[in-house]
Amino acid sequence: MPLSAPKTSRAPRHLRSISAQAFERDDGLWDIEARLIDSRPTEVRLASGLRPAGEPIHDLWLRITVDTQFNIVDAEAASDAVPYPGHCDTIGPAYRQLIGMNLLQGFRRAVRDCLSGTAGCTHLTELASILPTATVQAFAGTVVPTRDGHHEDDETQPPFQLDRCHALRRDGPAVEKYYPRWTILPVDRT
Repeated sequence: MPLSAPKTSRAPRHLRSISAQAFERDDGLWDIEARLIDSRPTEVRLASGLRPAGEPIHDLWLRITVDTQFNIVDAEAASDAVPYPGHCDTIGPAYRQLIGMNLLQGFRRAVRDCLSGTAGCTHLTELASILPTATVQAFAGTVVPTRDGHHEDDETQPPFQLDRCHALRRDGPAVEKYYPRWTILPVDRT
């Protein structure tokens, strides 16, 4: 279901595109690549010069290599387009600080602590925030078992995805319907 129709006429002014891809490697590790592109439908005057319509203002890449326990074992950042060439595009090596972090254990806070402000690039740091969920999605059903709610009689632990979002809360109707064994009845508050 798309968004509702706009209530007034509008003119496009900025496009930000964020994408992520996951690759399973031959060595048992995974590469997660994220990309952020900012562009404008009209030319824009930057301090560094005129940027033609449609040409990226930012075209940034961030790749992490992770093991199957969500630990980052390698990291690389690259900048194909930046507003201040020779300046913005020198921060890439700082993102090697991601190495050693775990995507499921305080990752976003750790990234902010070490790469916010002048210690990093605002856009690359923002791009890093999508890495945990992109990796979980990539691992779902392959690395992390995401059982379907049926044929689980011998399982002692609930499926990984339960209690990780609103729809799959264990006291909610989706879990009651699709994962009845793992339902937790809501506490009566009357």
